[in-house]
Amino acid sequence: MPILLALSIWTQPATAITEEQRVVVEAWRIVNRAYLDDTFNHQNWSAVRQQALKQPLDNPESAYTTVEKMLASLNEPFTRFLRPEQYRSLQVNTSGELTGVGLQIALNSKTGQLEVVAPIAGSPAEKAGIQSRDRILKIDGIPTTQLTLDEAAAKMRGPAGSKVLLIVERDGSPKEIQVARDRIAVNPVVAQLQTSPSGAEIGYIRLIQFNANATAEVAHAIANLEKQGADAYILDLRNNPGGLLQSGIEIARLWLDEGTIVYTVNRQGIQGNFEAFGSALTHDPLVVLVDRGTASASEILAGALQDNRRAKIVGEKTFGKGLIQSLFELSDGSGMAVTVAKYETPNHRDIHKQGIVPDLNVATDRLSRDQIATAADPQYLAAVELLDNTSTIAKSDK
Repeated sequence: MPILLALSIWTQPATAITEEQRVVVEAWRIVNRAYLDDTFNHQNWSAVRQQALKQPLDNPESAYTTVEKMLASLNEPFTRFLRPEQYRSLQVNTSGELTGVGLQIALNSKTGQLEVVAPIAGSPAEKAGIQSRDRILKIDGIPTTQLTLDEAAAKMRGPAGSKVLLIVERDGSPKEIQVARDRIAVNPVVAQLQTSPSGAEIGYIRLIQFNANATAEVAHAIANLEKQGADAYILDLRNNPGGLLQSGIEIARLWLDEGTIVYTVNRQGIQGNFEAFGSALTHDPLVVLVDRGTASASEILAGALQDNRRAKIVGEKTFGKGLIQSLFELSDGSGMAVTVAKYETPNHRDIHKQGIVPDLNVATDRLSRDQIATAADPQYLAAVELLDNTSTIAKSDK
C-alpha cells in the first residue's frame, strides 16, 4: 500500500496553466532576461509577476491588458506590447511601401505626449504642414493619452483616400489638421550633382529612411556621382527618422575604410561593436546635414562619421533616440518590442536624449520640398560654403 499511495501522489497532475497565464508569464520572463534596466524602474519585478497572475485572466484581452500594465510600470515608452495584428504590421513596416499619412512618431519619455519624429518626405502629413517635434493631441477625436504608440499608428493608417482628423500642437497652440491617407512608396534616396559657387561639383544625396533598399541605393548614388566627377558630397539626413540598424551600419561602411561605427551596451555593461572594413566608395570631403527630425539609425551614422573625422556635421541637434529594441513573439502570435541595449558613438557618447551636436549649428525654418537643397535652404548653403573652403576640395586627388 505505501508504494501504491506514493504512486498515486506522483501521478497527480499539476495545476494546468491557461493560455492567458502563459502569455503573461512569457512576457514577464522576456523582460526579466533581456530588459536594459536591471532595476526594472526601481521595482521588485518578481512581485510584479505575482500581482499580474492574481488578476482574472479568462480571455486574451484580459491577458493583453495585464501585460500592458506590467510594461507600463517600467515607464519607458519604447518597450511595449503588440497585439497579434500589431505585431504582424510592425514586421512589414520596413518593406518600402506604406498606406497612411506618413508620420514617424514616438512617445516623449518626459511628457508622455505623442510626438512627431519626422514626416516622410512627400507624404500627406508633410504636405499638410506637420513638422518634427509637433505634439499629436487627438486622432479622430480620441485623446492620444488614451492610446499606446502602436494604437496611435494604427489609427493613422487606412485605405488610400480616406481621411483622418488630427489635433496637432506646436509652440503651445493646438491646430486641427485633416489629412487624406495615401499609398506611400518610400524611395529612400534622392541624388543629384550640383555646382558650387567656386565651381566644385558636389554630389548631393538625400537619405529619407533606412529601409531594406537604402544601402544599395546609396551605393548606387555614390558610384554614379563619382562617374559624373563629384569633388565632394553632402549627405542629407534631415527628417530621417531611422529604420533598420543594419542599414545604418552598412551605409557608414560606404564612407569609411576602417574604424568603429557604433557600440551597443546591454544591462551587464557588455559592449558589442560594429566596425568598418574594406575600402570606402569615395574619400572625397563630406558634410552631413541633420536636424531635430534626424533620429535613431540616422544619429548612429552621423555620430560614426563625426567621431571618425570623416565628415563635418551641419544643422541642428538631432532627436536623441539611442535605445535598441528587439522583437519577441509570444505563443499566441502577439509580440513585444523590448529595449535591450543602448547605442554609443565611437567616442562613447550616449545618443539617447542627448542627440548629435553639429560641428556647425545652423537653424532653419520649415522648408517646402522644392526648397530643399536650393538657395532658400540655409543649412544646405552652409554645407556648400564649408566644402568650398575645404582646401581645393580634393580636386588634386582626382
